Amino acid sequence: MRLRQTGDDGWLQTLKSDDDIKAGLHRRNEWESAVGGPALDIAALREMVGVHTHWNKLLRDATSLRPIFCTQVDRTIWDLATPAGDEIEFALDQGTIEHEDLTEPISEIEMELKVGAPENIFGYALQMLDAIPMSIENLSKAERGYALCMPQESPAPVKAGKIKLNKNMSVEKGFVAIASDCMAQIQGNETAVIMAKAPESLHQMRVGVRRLRSALGLFKDLAPLPHELQDDLDWLSSQLGPARDWDVLSQSTLAVVDDAVPDGAGVTQLQQAAADIAAIKREQAAIAVQSSRYAHLMLGLAGWLQGTAWRNTISKSKRGKMDQALPRFARNCLKHDQRRLLWRGRQLKYADPATRHKVRIAAKKTRYATEFFQSLYVPKSVAAYVDTLSALQDELGWLNDVRVADELLHALGNERQDLATDIGFARGYLTSNAQQQDRRLRELWTRFEPMKLPVARH
Repeated sequence: MRLRQTGDDGWLQTLKSDDDIKAGLHRRNEWESAVGGPALDIAALREMVGVHTHWNKLLRDATSLRPIFCTQVDRTIWDLATPAGDEIEFALDQGTIEHEDLTEPISEIEMELKVGAPENIFGYALQMLDAIPMSIENLSKAERGYALCMPQESPAPVKAGKIKLNKNMSVEKGFVAIASDCMAQIQGNETAVIMAKAPESLHQMRVGVRRLRSALGLFKDLAPLPHELQDDLDWLSSQLGPARDWDVLSQSTLAVVDDAVPDGAGVTQLQQAAADIAAIKREQAAIAVQSSRYAHLMLGLAGWLQGTAWRNTISKSKRGKMDQALPRFARNCLKHDQRRLLWRGRQLKYADPATRHKVRIAAKKTRYATEFFQSLYVPKSVAAYVDTLSALQDELGWLNDVRVADELLHALGNERQDLATDIGFARGYLTSNAQQQDRRLRELWTRFEPMKLPVARH
């Protein structure tokens, strides 16, 4: 809810609904009317939103609302008409958000599409980004104002959403829904990653990147990602990976070692050294997420999805496949992924770390694909399949963490001779632990191997 002074005497009241946001593109309901001064006219708003709406019910109890923050903004507006026929309101906002003694600066460009195709606005934004270093702001001024009123150390981590698909949906619409959810997870963790104090948010952003890459892999024959976007996506993954690896080492892997030794004989100094490196790596990840290259990637991906740009690069027959019903495509994907996992998993009995790593990747892709399409299947059958996959993936993940830990500890030992004893002990203990886990891994594989694919909804 907002009251805005538009001139010496003019005032506008505005009510905005929750946003659907993709790479800075906001879609939302908005109601606005003139008022006689700096006071709300609730009756007028209730009339605008409609008698039988959710918003009318909320406004019914809105008589005691009071202002909690104020934005002081100088706005310069240009009305743009493009050669393609789009009409855009281009605004430059400079000012502050104020709450009691706290202030936060505002310096942003906002483009509002009045007439035209939504995907075109991404192209214009990318042209500006090539000329002016900027980052995407997914938080509205209102959200930033509320954050100023109710500060917190770091926003909560954003996990994968529940993707709602249905049997009448086309393959293309299913792909857009899945890829959009992956992007929402990546962007939902931006603020916390930039703060560089939230290892779990960085982990969830990395999961979002991995889910997106898996989704692109599933649909690669029908919606091939442009090479420049693929390169930038690979770059982002490389910026997040080291921080996550050192976080896992300091917080999880070495904690297992510490718990296994008598009190007073742990690896506290080694954990602290790993934590210090993890903090540096998180700072580097934060710099990457604030960069123009990251903004270019998010805008490019969103514009590519919004405009279904792959249709310009695939054959007519493949465009026809994109228009087909989603369930058959989904079933074929799950069958393919299951066959690949079963083939690799049968090599687990005498597997070396490299082979186990391949099985882990196959298990992860199978799980992601199942979760992408889970709304097309009977919930109980999906839950059983995913739970078993998750247990297998977790065990393989732990063994991979041990492998990564050995590499990181070896590198750390070259820099910190004073930690040589602790590093030697930790590497030895983890190697022994991994060997003992082979039995547990084979048990989980025996449980998964005979499982059937989830049952489709009718």
